[in-house]
Amino acid sequence: MDWWLVLGVFLYFVCAALLLAEVFVPSGGLISICALLCLVGGVALFFNHSMMAGYVGIGVAIVTIPTVVILAYKYFPMSRFGKSVTLTPSEREIGDAIPDNERLHGLLGKTGVVLTPLRPVGMCDFSGQRVECVAESGYVDKDIKVEVVRVQGTQLTVRLSENK
Repeated sequence: MDWWLVLGVFLYFVCAALLLAEVFVPSGGLISICALLCLVGGVALFFNHSMMAGYVGIGVAIVTIPTVVILAYKYFPMSRFGKSVTLTPSEREIGDAIPDNERLHGLLGKTGVVLTPLRPVGMCDFSGQRVECVAESGYVDKDIKVEVVRVQGTQLTVRLSENK
């Protein structure tokens, strides 16, 4: 086997390794440029050997590069190293997330109990549903009954309830 082919295959492997590195190492595109240079060098070496080897090299590059990138994105986060360098998703339950607007608008006019002091923001309980609320009048102590007077986006505004 000709050493030009061996060097071309080596440059392809270097290109694949650099593409893997580019996915996970911020370099401002410098690693991608080096990978592209390795790819062009490998193709040039293949064409130096023969036209058929050059076309086969281009075909291999067209298949290999997207495959390497896709596999890197798919399997790297599951590897031991990938788990140590990537962020893990929150373990909160979906029910703890901010409620949608329809549920919040359903609370308009409802009465609830302050769970944490509203200074002016805190948590209130409306029939077992914990919601972050903003006090209309400033500070409200814990265990005081409040009424929802306004819903704006995901923000509930409450005031002291008339029915104590």
